[in-house]
Amino acid sequence: MAPSTGAQIIARSLRDLGVTVIFGIVGIPVVEIAEEAINLGIKFIGFRNEQAAGYAASAYGYLTGRPGVCLVVGGPGVLHAIPGVGNSSINAFPLLLLGGSAETHFISKGAFQELDAISLLTPHTKLALRPSSLETIPEALQSAYRQAWYGRPGASFIDLPADMIQGHLASTTDLPRTIILIPPPPKPSADEPTLFKTAQLLKTARSPLIVIGKGAAYARASNPIQTLISRCKIPFLPTPMGKGVLPDSHPLNTASARSTALKEADIVLLLGARLNWILHFGSPPKWSPHAKFIQVDIAAEELGNNNEDGISIQADIATFIPQLLSHLQNWSYNPSTSPYTSSHLLAAKEKNLAAAAQKAADSSLPMTHSAALAAIERTLSSLSPPDEGNIVYVSEGANTMDLSRSIFPVSHPRLRLDAGTHATMGVGLGYAIAAHIAYNGIGSQPGEAMVGVGGVDAVRGGRKKIVCLEGDSAFGFSGMEVETMARYNMDVLIFVINNGGVYHGDADDETSWTELQRSTLSSPSSPSSSPIINPPTSPPTPPPPSNNNKGLRSTSLSFQTRYQALASMVNGLALEARTPQQLHHATEKGYRSEKVCVVNVIVGKGEGGKLEFGWQASSVKKPLRGEGDREGEREGEMGKGRGGRGARL
Repeated sequence: MAPSTGAQIIARSLRDLGVTVIFGIVGIPVVEIAEEAINLGIKFIGFRNEQAAGYAASAYGYLTGRPGVCLVVGGPGVLHAIPGVGNSSINAFPLLLLGGSAETHFISKGAFQELDAISLLTPHTKLALRPSSLETIPEALQSAYRQAWYGRPGASFIDLPADMIQGHLASTTDLPRTIILIPPPPKPSADEPTLFKTAQLLKTARSPLIVIGKGAAYARASNPIQTLISRCKIPFLPTPMGKGVLPDSHPLNTASARSTALKEADIVLLLGARLNWILHFGSPPKWSPHAKFIQVDIAAEELGNNNEDGISIQADIATFIPQLLSHLQNWSYNPSTSPYTSSHLLAAKEKNLAAAAQKAADSSLPMTHSAALAAIERTLSSLSPPDEGNIVYVSEGANTMDLSRSIFPVSHPRLRLDAGTHATMGVGLGYAIAAHIAYNGIGSQPGEAMVGVGGVDAVRGGRKKIVCLEGDSAFGFSGMEVETMARYNMDVLIFVINNGGVYHGDADDETSWTELQRSTLSSPSSPSSSPIINPPTSPPTPPPPSNNNKGLRSTSLSFQTRYQALASMVNGLALEARTPQQLHHATEKGYRSEKVCVVNVIVGKGEGGKLEFGWQASSVKKPLRGEGDREGEREGEMGKGRGGRGARL
């Protein structure tokens, strides 16, 4: 039957574009779109908050290599979905956001949920538009889908007024044209003069380094990169989501000697990684002042950023590497030309791995973050060895995310998701839902991530267990999505590392914490609630600063909250662990469970020292004491905490 309503045209257009899953929250009038999509065989995943839905859709785009689609209502629905748009844009994840809006004839009259979403989202998307009529809906969707996918991936937005969604075509002669399936994006290659210059520069290196970013994982470039490393014997450093493009166990992986690798590298090949805050802008003192960078990126607008004196190449990584190898011919790096690999990197690795192992072996109670995460890793690796590639890790939270980067090994690409370039807390459960659908499918529908789009590598087949490693604060952003997981029968395993605070907690026993709470609630507030009859002519003298306020701090959360109760609420598996042995048994049960599982892991409050943000060290600021050691133990060198709203435990 030919479509006759706007909702039917939208649903058919999405199906013709190859869309198989839509994430979102429905309401009037977009519910009609969702229902028509379901009628056509498209799966709709209903969330509890648009923010999590947007995060899920963007991560689905990254994992499958095609734009994820998110559907929300107008007004507040679009506003709540904006974090997903920002997440998509900053991380280069392809996303198509569809938002309802007020009837066109009520615009400017104070219509229901009226919002000028086009003006709001234009600066933050690659394309934001409203179809001019029912007949132009397919063309608009096709353009937005292509824009989100081609070039540097990002977000596109389509505004869909209620009268367009509910409108009817005047006659069958007005039927819009059928969409032609969009082919995968073109793959630009490097020009010969630049390839020659790049090869010659690499051959002069005494301390070369290849940095592998999440752009390389998205480009499905694992096989060519493995060939490059194998032939040229160049040490490499994966960024947090570049882990797995090559196995973490590879002997040339410098992740556990990160600080030394950065300081000593003289020629650096960047594959899908940006010289932003994560890589210290390519500047001293983290990097050698003499380092030269060769930057390979799909996005022309990224070329030259913090790399004015280096080589910048716009190219698809999987296409570029065979070109480079042909110019390098039989060349390989000779480590005997400097003590870089044979002495310095090896010594740093041994030192940092020993320090990390000592922390992981800490048997004190309450457990430390390192000891708890290490106990989880040992159990999971015994149940599913990393080389099999059957676990997808999702992590967020300051200490939880930072430590898990080095503790949990990954051997295949796109099996690790974290807070990303914006260090965004709250992505975890949405990402986990996206990963479950991308790898395992839903119902009888297979997972799209197992196939990929036009890529040259693929994740190993077989069902994946999705494991969430959540700080307690980070879990709070989207904890209700546990119900979403249960509703769609997703056996996600969630560990909440519970220290009772952002960065650190306040107490390791309930009596002490209750005393702090009582002090907070009984302390008089400073401003007077009484009206000022005769205000002073000069400001009052402020009281002297005091460190003796014993109340709860701004980083405080409730003491040992029973987060596992969320699993009980939806008939999932609820577990708690306070010792390594309990955690071992809980991990085994959770891994084998066919229901969503939440394990509440009680750890110590941690240190309450000065909160520092090691990533943002100035190019002229001296490194903090002990910073080099932390870099080796934590790939992110975060120290005691992370600054800013987007970096919470």
